[in-house]
Amino acid sequence: MLDNNCQIRGLKYIAKNLEERIEAIAHELANSTYDLIALQEIWVFAHYERVQERVSRQLPYSKFFYSGALGAGLAIFSRFPIVSTSIHPYSLNGTPLDVAAGDWFVGKAAAHITVLHPLLGQVQVFNTHLFAKGGEDGPEYNRAHRLVNAWEFAKLARHAAESGKYVIATDFCVVKLGDFNSIPPTLPMTIILEHARLSDAWPLTHPNVDPSTVTSPLEAVQKLGITADSPLNTWSASKGYTQGSWGKRLDYVLYRQPNRPGQAPPALKAVETKVVFMDQVPGQPFSFSDHFGLEATLEIVSQTTEEGTSAPAVQADVPGELSSAAIATTIQAWASCYRFSKERSRKELIICGLSILILVGVAIGTAWLPHSWINPIFILFTVFIAWLATTMLYEGFIFGNWECNALMNCIEELEIHRKGLDVLNGVQRD
Repeated sequence: MLDNNCQIRGLKYIAKNLEERIEAIAHELANSTYDLIALQEIWVFAHYERVQERVSRQLPYSKFFYSGALGAGLAIFSRFPIVSTSIHPYSLNGTPLDVAAGDWFVGKAAAHITVLHPLLGQVQVFNTHLFAKGGEDGPEYNRAHRLVNAWEFAKLARHAAESGKYVIATDFCVVKLGDFNSIPPTLPMTIILEHARLSDAWPLTHPNVDPSTVTSPLEAVQKLGITADSPLNTWSASKGYTQGSWGKRLDYVLYRQPNRPGQAPPALKAVETKVVFMDQVPGQPFSFSDHFGLEATLEIVSQTTEEGTSAPAVQADVPGELSSAAIATTIQAWASCYRFSKERSRKELIICGLSILILVGVAIGTAWLPHSWINPIFILFTVFIAWLATTMLYEGFIFGNWECNALMNCIEELEIHRKGLDVLNGVQRD
């Protein structure tokens, strides 16, 4: 994962030490033995090509994904042949006016490839980067877009497993085999884990860790899987929000067995996970990225005994379905964002209307300009008001309706899903 400073392609010219870090990442990956590598925030195709060229000997198959106006920033490299690829841009990724964040322009998405594994058959590997802003703090509507991302991602992963494929869902990771932007207990991760019924590799390989016993940033990385905002990372060490904190676990390797009724296919089992790329770039005073990497080793386990009978499932602790509380809280957040979006759109359209009235007044007023030197000022003012009117029309009408429609789709989908669960549970009880 590349530094958040290179959020859009144009920043390749001003992102700090970008070329050195890309070269160092490519070099390290070229000397690795990974089967799959998933990267986020690799916005520039030339940088992807550099990594691809360096790792092609051990990872001959790869895909760079396009999305939005500036690219999804997602790439996957594989040891195994790729038989299909696809990308699903999320319905909501912030607003066009939030230029500094850039999420709307890059088109955050869920990308995936299907690889042909010699033992497992078809394995669907997901790589994603969720909407960055909007955590658990602040007004309820702040996290609505990330919840939309989580819901759409969970549906994709669930559908893949139910169609009979193994699923590996990644953030910034290397799997001997992603940025979900959410810490483990949060609602977006609850939706992803429970609706898609994915297993989180880190807690499975680091069970019974008490966070209160962690006494140092290094220990937090090693025991808790901290990958972001760590005081050990040069890109975040000086930021105020890391002071007094060990950082956050925002990067994951999730996986699920295929749904194949009547069969006992080999099972995936997480046997080791660790945080990697913690050192600084060799010979340089900065880290590889603002996130550390995550490495996971998934073992292939036979689910049949020597007598040929089915063995107990390896994944005994797969999360259950979404709880009523999680569904209700998610719908509440979306409904709150829907109301906020309606009110914001109304205000923006009012600004658009007032701007048009001002333009008419300026056009009429130019006939009575007392001095010629005022004319350039009037021209600049007219250009600004025209820009404001156009922007507010786009933001208030086009994006406003876009956002509301996307939210309404998700609200209705989740409500229907809740009613469907009630129907199925009723059938099971009968």
